[in-house]
Amino acid sequence: MIYLELFLSFFQIGLFSIGGGYAAMPLIQHQVMEVHSWITATQFADIVTIAEMTPGPVAINSATFVGILTAGLPGAIAATLGCIVPSCTIVMILAYLYYRFRKMKIIQGILSGVRPAVIAMIFSAGMNLFFTAVSGTASLPGSLNEINSRAVLIFICAFFILRKWKISPIWAMLGSGAAGLILFTLS
Repeated sequence: MIYLELFLSFFQIGLFSIGGGYAAMPLIQHQVMEVHSWITATQFADIVTIAEMTPGPVAINSATFVGILTAGLPGAIAATLGCIVPSCTIVMILAYLYYRFRKMKIIQGILSGVRPAVIAMIFSAGMNLFFTAVSGTASLPGSLNEINSRAVLIFICAFFILRKWKISPIWAMLGSGAAGLILFTLS
């Protein structure tokens, strides 16, 4: 019975958490702490921390960890499946509809309108990350004194190397990490 409860709880979370993994966290907290009392507030904080540190989507990682704590490996499988089944189903339906109706003018018009908005959202997230990296806040720094020149130097070098030699981003991240180790710990 616990496996079905885990599946259905995370199915609800997967179905109604529009906006990504962080948007799902209040829903997960409500289900696992208030509705079912499966975990404590401390355990939830630990789960969120571990879910953020491990590779993969934070909501799916959280579902897996809650399932493990609640009902072992079968619970982890049930919770994870519950979390991903709604989005997989919706994506398959949308893919089918797109494949079937992609030549219609109205669909092309919708996609043409959505593309600039998607680029704007990606750009906005990138700018927030950039400002956080160079000034410590996600907004435009108030003065030049708030900008970390070493972080800007690493950014410029990585950007130049990525554009000029088209190396793998993994190498750029490793090189930037090494440069950060040298620039931020030795000075």
